[in-house]
Amino acid sequence: MTGVPASATGGTGRPSSGSKLGTAAVNQASLWNIANILTMIRLLLVPGFVALMLVDGGYDPAWRAWAWAAFAVAMITDVFDGHLARSYNLVTDFGKIADPIADKAIMGAALICLSSLGDLPWWVTGVILGRELGITLLRFIVIRYGVIPASRGGKIKTLTQGTAVGMYILALTGPLATLRWWVMAAAVALTVVTGLDYVRQAVVLRRAGLAESRAAAQASAEAAEK
Repeated sequence: MTGVPASATGGTGRPSSGSKLGTAAVNQASLWNIANILTMIRLLLVPGFVALMLVDGGYDPAWRAWAWAAFAVAMITDVFDGHLARSYNLVTDFGKIADPIADKAIMGAALICLSSLGDLPWWVTGVILGRELGITLLRFIVIRYGVIPASRGGKIKTLTQGTAVGMYILALTGPLATLRWWVMAAAVALTVVTGLDYVRQAVVLRRAGLAESRAAAQASAEAAEK
């Protein structure tokens, strides 16, 4: 079997002029895997989360609890979609682009809403979002030399950020309100430290890439002279 429908081969077993349409349909269908669907759900949760956060001025504990639930679902799908994509070979170009966008969108929406409501200082939002966007840009800049892998510190940072922001979304009082301040402080510290580590990795990766390129160019020049 060729895997191409008979309708796409004109019933003869040979690709016809319409085979490109059949191939395109197969490629398009491959986008609809469980990992990509979870990513799409996370993207759709962003406007819903913002709406729930801002109902009645953003200070109704019940609506804040619903907003927390939407945020929690988004964070959980973030864990599972990447794992499923890698484990079951479901990685697609759409997923590579949409997954980081969804991650930054839900976290950015939560931080901006919290700062707009006066629950979180704007400088905290600026530090976290600035780091996330900066590291994403840095990855694209050095991608010609290699990929900067996600570190254990980066994963701990993501977990701490999600926990801290989730605690701020809920209308907590008393000791829990004090505790969330310390969790957020830890999240900001991890954000800065892991960000600097990624910058260090990018510099090392770029230097190694440039050295390799120079060595290859020198080898080619020497081979041409012989």
